[in-house]
Amino acid sequence: MKLKVFLVFLFENILLFSLAQNPKIPFQKFQKTEINPVLSADSAFVFDCPMKGEPVKWQKADVFNPAAVVKDGKIMVLFRAEDNPKAHLGGRTSRIGLAESTDGVNFKKYPTPVLFPAKDGFEQWDAPGGCEDPRVVKTKEGLFVMAYTSWNYDTPRLSIAFSKDLLKWEKQGPAFQKAYDGKFKNMASKSGSIVTRKEGNEYAAAKINGKYWMYWGELGVNLAWSDNLIDWYPELDESGNLKYVITTRKGMFDSNLTECGPPAIITQEGITLIYNGKNHDKPEMASNELPTGTYSVGYVVFDINDMLTVKKRSEKPFLKPSLPHEVTGQYKAGTTFSEGLVFYKNKWYLYYGTADSFVGLAVTK
Repeated sequence: MKLKVFLVFLFENILLFSLAQNPKIPFQKFQKTEINPVLSADSAFVFDCPMKGEPVKWQKADVFNPAAVVKDGKIMVLFRAEDNPKAHLGGRTSRIGLAESTDGVNFKKYPTPVLFPAKDGFEQWDAPGGCEDPRVVKTKEGLFVMAYTSWNYDTPRLSIAFSKDLLKWEKQGPAFQKAYDGKFKNMASKSGSIVTRKEGNEYAAAKINGKYWMYWGELGVNLAWSDNLIDWYPELDESGNLKYVITTRKGMFDSNLTECGPPAIITQEGITLIYNGKNHDKPEMASNELPTGTYSVGYVVFDINDMLTVKKRSEKPFLKPSLPHEVTGQYKAGTTFSEGLVFYKNKWYLYYGTADSFVGLAVTK
């Protein structure tokens, strides 16, 4: 009995020590950088498209919605780039590019995209719309895992890819194609935020109760688990339908959408998920503190012992459109859409898309 009590005491104190090493994120201290945007479109970059069989100016139209991760002492940003500025919204091809920085602000882009539609057996998911909106985590073993949207102009699907160096990616296909005998294989899905925790000086994909976990979704946020980071199983209710952990709120900044942002992080408070809220297009449903249709950024904290239970949720966004390039471009209603968060040189760097046209940055002081 004494040994059992001692082991329980030891486990509880190890857990408390572990959580103490994961400080909470100071959301109210984020400030946009003077150099902003930090990435934009550039028609000088040309890529031989394997689908079209011809050179393409792959980031001629827009550069936005970035993931971020630290590698070899540098911030690496993986951004979504669109090729054709004359095409209608959603009628272009997206590819994912890579850029690196030693200060988090000034970036050097790699010449060609690192993830794109190709004749590789995954074109049924990825073409012609492309590969969109990445979120990236690293495992303790050093493998990079990307959750991105495959867009075939029919159904957007949350897909997975692996890489050892961020340059060469191995696609794994839609995240939910095997779950529950394919029940959600052809359902629209987006925005996968894999849960991470601090491992030494880095953040890595975390196992809780022996499994990996991911918050995902845009119309409401759902939770899914995986044994291998490839095949994901959404949480379901008693009727076999998706079980939402948060949904939209009438009259608030997230009255129209609640879309997952960067990978979730285990902190002292619990599991912290930054998410993107869209204000409703109908004034009677929307917040009167933001223009209708505006995308802004909030957060929610879940109980680490019950990942479906909300402990805290922001009443107002901590990041919203305020700069000229955040209210112009493809989406003029105003957009700050976060997807990349890294802890670098004792500061948090939050990378976000602006008006579906640029990459912006906010940093904690």
